[in-house]
Amino acid sequence: MAGAYWVAHVTVTNPEEYARYAELAGPAIVAFGGKFLARGGEVIIKEGQGHARNVVIWFPSLADANACYDSPAYQEAMAFAKDSSIRELILIEGVE
Repeated sequence: MAGAYWVAHVTVTNPEEYARYAELAGPAIVAFGGKFLARGGEVIIKEGQGHARNVVIWFPSLADANACYDSPAYQEAMAFAKDSSIRELILIEGVE
């Protein structure tokens, strides 16, 4: 399952507005082959500063992960996330 991953660390500051992001983002992610592997579950912080919400999404390739982020559908969702959360998101190529 090499592919690529989105790893997001999120602190939601406006739950109502962020809920709209989640409604729109899910279908956009699935459209590019994304599969949620972790989404907001319990965490144990061993190093560094944690966030309240952590998400890991698998994509078939780094190109798919990047295309998803840049897609009009995901950017529409992002319009709701920008002012309702503090986010860090990285795209990582997987290894075999």
